[in-house]
Amino acid sequence: MSSAIGFDLDRNMSILTVPVAFLMCWAPHAYAGILAGRAFDNANPRGFRDNVAKSEALDKAMKQRILRAEGASLNGFETLGFFASAVVAANVAGLRPAQLNVLTIGYIVSRLAYLVIYIHLQTNRRRSWLRSGAWLTGVGLVLTIWIRAGLAMLRAP
Repeated sequence: MSSAIGFDLDRNMSILTVPVAFLMCWAPHAYAGILAGRAFDNANPRGFRDNVAKSEALDKAMKQRILRAEGASLNGFETLGFFASAVVAANVAGLRPAQLNVLTIGYIVSRLAYLVIYIHLQTNRRRSWLRSGAWLTGVGLVLTIWIRAGLAMLRAP
């Protein structure tokens, strides 16, 4: 079965979505570091948020964008283990590749939406529900993977 973008959904691609998810966690941090310029100190990366807040070279809007990008990165890393372990559990349980591919690619798409919304659209606080919706979609997809894996394991002899 081929998807609208040309992937063969019957071939299991789910494991490959884990490194993609990892890169999507790291990318906003790299973006924040580039935007921050000299406020990013590679010798003291844990002080990044404080350095951005104290920087006089960055205006308030840029500081906020940098901090949102850093927050998006941290949020991604916080959920990465939940996603990666679900992918492994689903593969061990023998979920059908097409089903698993749709769920894992859906997760990647939801995370991409989350990043764009959080970093670029959160200048208007009234749009925060969009970010929450993208996050909940991703978490819902991961929970679906876990539940389907668990049910498959219950049915296994």
